Amino acid sequence: MTVKIIVILILGVLAGRFVFEPSFYGVTDQLLSLGLSLLLFFVGIDIGRNKQAFQHLKVLGFKILLVPVSAAIGCIFGGIIIAAIFNMRLLEGAAVASGFGWYSLAPVLIAPYSSELSTIAFLTNVFREILAIVFIPFTAKKIGYFETVALGGATSMDTTLPIITRNTDAETAVVAFVSGLMMSLMVPILVPVFIALL
Repeated sequence: MTVKIIVILILGVLAGRFVFEPSFYGVTDQLLSLGLSLLLFFVGIDIGRNKQAFQHLKVLGFKILLVPVSAAIGCIFGGIIIAAIFNMRLLEGAAVASGFGWYSLAPVLIAPYSSELSTIAFLTNVFREILAIVFIPFTAKKIGYFETVALGGATSMDTTLPIITRNTDAETAVVAFVSGLMMSLMVPILVPVFIALL
């Protein structure tokens, strides 16, 4: 599955570079939304038919929130460490890491502070999503299912959810959706907070 995804991504890059005219790019947003909606619909069907997953989630209760909270803390701590290594301000690293993979929002929130940091946030969050797509199957097989959710960050409720679902189980897919939703809600709060503290 991972090889297929990488090949399709490379084919898309080549098609965008050599095949399609710039006039086509206006349609890509609509096609992307439609494709993602269909993908999530079928993932929802797969989750919905597994009644045991929902029963187990009732047992977990508020413990389910530990996944997004610990993933968020890990991301921010990692961002601070990287900022220290690259001689950046520590809170800049925290702000970039608080994008949690949401590459279309985090750079916009950071842009008024610094266009350079906004670019770093964009690239960091794009690479995070790509690396999550590549490493989720390996992580599910060798480390654990909930760890795949942390890899996806905010994207575990949309773009990486199908990959998490395919490589784990229905229970983890529900946790992934909840975690992605929670982390997505944290982005517009945490990024501005860290920027305001600079």
